[in-house]
Amino acid sequence: MSPMDKPGAMIHIVEDDARVAQLIGETLHRFGYQYLVFSSGGDFLRQLRISPPELCILDLGLPDMDGMEVLQQLRSRHRFGLLIASGRVDTHDRVMGLELGADDYVLKPFEPRELIARVRSILRRYQPVVPATDGQRVAHFAGWCFECGSNVLISPTGERTSLSLAEAQLLLTLLERPNQILSREQLLNGRDVSALDRSIDLRVSRLRKRFEQGALDGKFIKTVYGAGYLLATTVRWA
Repeated sequence: MSPMDKPGAMIHIVEDDARVAQLIGETLHRFGYQYLVFSSGGDFLRQLRISPPELCILDLGLPDMDGMEVLQQLRSRHRFGLLIASGRVDTHDRVMGLELGADDYVLKPFEPRELIARVRSILRRYQPVVPATDGQRVAHFAGWCFECGSNVLISPTGERTSLSLAEAQLLLTLLERPNQILSREQLLNGRDVSALDRSIDLRVSRLRKRFEQGALDGKFIKTVYGAGYLLATTVRWA
């Protein structure tokens, strides 16, 4: 097992094709993960009331409900890793899945190694964004504050908003390297984004909406065309 793996992480497979579910399950088991298989969206959502996983691999073509509906219900209540594994090749489905909160999208058929690489990448993103001993760090920038330990963003007027893990990690990456151009790969922890080039753009857009008050309106997150993004402001850590 690679050091990048989180030993014993529980992964839910939501897939109605028994053959595909078996292939995914055997692959996960081989790399040290635990897993449960659900053949319908309803069964999966009911299980979440008992015990959520650390990551879900979700098919979009389910027998009882569309996978996008499952994704919407899931993201309204839970925050854990989510990988869409689908045969839908339409770019619209990829973009919609990412906009609704999926962390990644892999097309069927896929190589087992590719699946594991994406699973590892997502699990790393859902680990604590800062070490426990440094969890009380607070970043002050452009009138805003970001509490790293709790993923709470505080506006210039004192309003507190909880960020999702994906939003928090993106913001933290920008805050730790202000006034530097960061490529899309750097903002996605080195993941190859050639097939999903819009995913980081959608994440940045969602993060900018968090700053829709005050004089700057989030304009300190600058787009550098052809290169990436930068945080154009001074950051003070306390």
